[in-house]
Amino acid sequence: MTTQRLGLIMNGVTGRMGLNQHLIRSIVAIRNQGGVKLANGDRVMPDPILVGRNAEKVEGLARRFDIQRWTTDLDAALAAEDDTLFFDAATTQARPSLLRRAIEAGKHVYCEKPIATSLEQAVDVVRLANARGVKHGTVQDKLFLPGLKKLAFLRDSGFFGRMLSVRGEFGYWVFEGGWQEAQRPSWNYRSEHGGGIILDMVCHWRYVLDNLFGEVESVMCIGNTDIPERYDERGTKYRATADDSAYATFTLKGGVIAHINMSWATRVYRDDLVTFQVDGTLGSAVAGLTDCMIQARQATPRPVWNPDEKRLHDFYADWQKLPENVAYDNGFKEQWEMFIRHVCEDAPYKYTLLEGAKGVQLAECALRSWKERRWIDVALIML
Repeated sequence: MTTQRLGLIMNGVTGRMGLNQHLIRSIVAIRNQGGVKLANGDRVMPDPILVGRNAEKVEGLARRFDIQRWTTDLDAALAAEDDTLFFDAATTQARPSLLRRAIEAGKHVYCEKPIATSLEQAVDVVRLANARGVKHGTVQDKLFLPGLKKLAFLRDSGFFGRMLSVRGEFGYWVFEGGWQEAQRPSWNYRSEHGGGIILDMVCHWRYVLDNLFGEVESVMCIGNTDIPERYDERGTKYRATADDSAYATFTLKGGVIAHINMSWATRVYRDDLVTFQVDGTLGSAVAGLTDCMIQARQATPRPVWNPDEKRLHDFYADWQKLPENVAYDNGFKEQWEMFIRHVCEDAPYKYTLLEGAKGVQLAECALRSWKERRWIDVALIML
């Protein structure tokens, strides 16, 4: 057994997602476990170089996690022949140009979503990556959540019978700043900076729906800016120009209807920050990030509508928690390991930049639906 080095350029790791999920819980965790095991028994050890604009922050992260290399010079990092993989978790607006620079430098690329703010930009990046022959992928983290993996297990086991509908609830209250610090960056609420919940979250819903319930065929969506003024990181008031809530209905191949509410201006009264209820002819399930509750056809109660009497039946008690029969790793880390195997031993990998482009496409269709107040069909992307 031998261990091979994988030179990895990591851009945007000072941000919340880049730091917590990609650096700490993925790459640092992979290094601590001794690398990624390949099919032949060899291991791959990521050797990251951290890239950022703020030298103090980047150097501090490198020291904190015992990473030897860091820089503020992205061009120099891309010029290094020994570093073959580029990762980006910076702002959405900058991502297409960063990916192009990395691809033109001959690097394999892996990135957060959305991969662009427009379908045209996204497709251009996909075409360039294919033309240059580099391997590419985009984060599809929700598919690796324990709760959604349990939904996939139920689907594959035939538990649902014929699936009828999917209802998703996503969101929480994001503080406006000023009186209490916001827990999301201010650019998320500026459309001119690539912000907006439709662009951010509908990209997620595309791969969730496509992979679990049926390919998306059409969408109808309406958005809104519920909180018109917020405070930025310096405590300065600004006008929010991006949508912070949206409500979308999707038709899926096979006849399933999906509806998802999403909002950064809602207070949580449910089991998790996101939940999906799937109803089928033989059973139903409700999944959050981790847990999944099920109710089979045979265990379904027989309610009778009577508004004149107080409801005494405990409907929650009729549901059963799906047991934890397997151990789940961090979803971001699991996908990192899959992509590293794809790069190093050509293992199969389906979550390419094209899948990222499909997410951007659906977000664009949803925005168009809102603007034109009508259903929008989702066309096949032509490369």
